[in-house]
Amino acid sequence: MITIEPSILSADLACLGDQVRLAEQAGASIVQVDVMDGQFVPNLTFGPGVVRALRPLVRLKLDVHLMILQPERFIPEFARAGADRIIVHQETCPQLAQTLGSIRALGLEAGVTLSPDTPPETLADVLELADLVQVMTVHPGFGGQSFLSDMLPKISRIREMLAERGLGTPIAVDGGIDTTTAPLAVTAGASVLVAGSAIFNSRASIAENFAALRASVEEDH
Repeated sequence: MITIEPSILSADLACLGDQVRLAEQAGASIVQVDVMDGQFVPNLTFGPGVVRALRPLVRLKLDVHLMILQPERFIPEFARAGADRIIVHQETCPQLAQTLGSIRALGLEAGVTLSPDTPPETLADVLELADLVQVMTVHPGFGGQSFLSDMLPKISRIREMLAERGLGTPIAVDGGIDTTTAPLAVTAGASVLVAGSAIFNSRASIAENFAALRASVEEDH
């Protein structure tokens, strides 16, 4: 089963609550909240207050992607705000196993993600601790970027690494996902597709965009 996970980075922030509700009505079971600090990535976005505001509006899961330095500083606050899963970057966590353990200790799912330049082997010692492994298929920081097709072998390699350990951990792909690139990511081994501008845009409704993206991966899988 392929999960389509809208990213609110591309949503209309003037009516964010309505946008997330429409995504839920379209069939989304989870949305991603992209948190950026202007240091690890060259952009500033959301804080715990956004998660806290969304929490009572929807039943779907709130997935917080921390693109920030020293993410351990904010993990408890995002947990209190109502996050269901927190994803941290391998590049920002010198004690990655400890950080993932601290997320799980709070009763949340723990995810780990890799920027494009980071080899999959850097996760070899923590795969058993991750509830999700996410591969960035753009350089983190801004929505609407083009899919980096040379990340497809990385997705396949992580799937092999998980299989070697007997793990069925889902692999998410984040960045440049649309009806053309989604099937490529799924073929490579992804089962979670994080999509921003392909879901939230002026070309069609959220429901229509969600349905089109799902159809693109259901035709061949």
